[in-house]
Amino acid sequence: MTTPRTAPKSPMKGRLGSVDSSPVRDLLALIDRPEVISFAGGLPSPELFDLDALQHSFHEVLGPATGRRALQYSPTEGDPGLRGLLARRLAARGLPTTADDLLVTTGSQQAISLVATALLEPGDVVLVEEPTYLAALQCFRLAGVTVVPVRSDEDGLDPAALREVAERERPTMLYLVPTFANPTGRTLSGERRRAVAALAREHGFWILEDDPYGELRYRGEAVPPLSSYPGAEDNSVYLGSFSKIGAPGLRLGWLRAPADLLRALTIAKQATDLHTSTVDQAAVAHYLAGADLDARVRTLRDTYLPRRDAMMKALAETMPPGTTWSDPDGGMFIWVRLPDGMDSAELLRTALRHDVAFVPGSAFYPAEPDNATLRLSFSTYPPDGIAEGMRRLGAALAEVPALTGTR
Repeated sequence: MTTPRTAPKSPMKGRLGSVDSSPVRDLLALIDRPEVISFAGGLPSPELFDLDALQHSFHEVLGPATGRRALQYSPTEGDPGLRGLLARRLAARGLPTTADDLLVTTGSQQAISLVATALLEPGDVVLVEEPTYLAALQCFRLAGVTVVPVRSDEDGLDPAALREVAERERPTMLYLVPTFANPTGRTLSGERRRAVAALAREHGFWILEDDPYGELRYRGEAVPPLSSYPGAEDNSVYLGSFSKIGAPGLRLGWLRAPADLLRALTIAKQATDLHTSTVDQAAVAHYLAGADLDARVRTLRDTYLPRRDAMMKALAETMPPGTTWSDPDGGMFIWVRLPDGMDSAELLRTALRHDVAFVPGSAFYPAEPDNATLRLSFSTYPPDGIAEGMRRLGAALAEVPALTGTR
């Protein structure tokens, strides 16, 4: 008699079992209904995609002269022409870069994962600003490291708090989004960037600078990337993305790293996916060579600024007394803190009945969450849609006392 085989164990064990699903991804699946106004995802507005020019670029690279090459395997490091174009763009923003400094990745999310693979061992300490990008937290938890928060304020990461935590924890890496941060929208000043770079050199930890929003500035003067400051030359990795200034569906990102680390990251990418899509890289290289991307970015800025302003105005008219919120100079997000005792997850349940959505803030905390916080994105809807969505959120807020007994 044959002994019955037992079913295989669930793959959700070990480090993977400690990684929660992204609430943003879950929310996007839950609210895929046209009647819902969603402030949940940090989504570029689709009507702003440069569809005609990108269609033309794909048509050209898939033509008789180049099409077969564009459909073939390609170098792990990425399309040389694309890397050259990206390097010049980074240099113009104050970060000296050559094509040989760059690795093209399948979105900047893959870049975070590659850095974690190359630099981190289980039990290492990674510092993050609090709150921080929730998908980065997923990557670090999957790597089995200890994630330690560093206090931030309305001006971003606090260097004094960073020094205190670095002296105590002896970290391997600091991860942060210093420009128009996700989720808070805050930007680290030049003075604070200089202090962070100096602390990284003093304490011997890496800086992982994630910069998907840096070109989406609506007011004020641009601040050079943190990786360009003295002290960060040999111990920083800079991440960029085409998702917010181009189209996220292309899944095209890049990282800049010192030569020795770049070799290790290239090997890690070989083991992950060999290379990023050849045809997508070729099309974007063709697009960047012929399009005026600066003009496209100006269009994005001119479109998103009144949306930001509409949400700021609606917050003042909608939120209950005692609510505070950030005042971003760029990016896609506003960070809101409700009065003490209110729970944004409870509010979301009510808001969904009013066909409006947002992301509760608890997911952005690596340790003890502040349940009164939430993230709103203003990029997807025109000002009148934002006004209507905020009106619905106000109606949901009016029902919260019956649910919580607070306020």
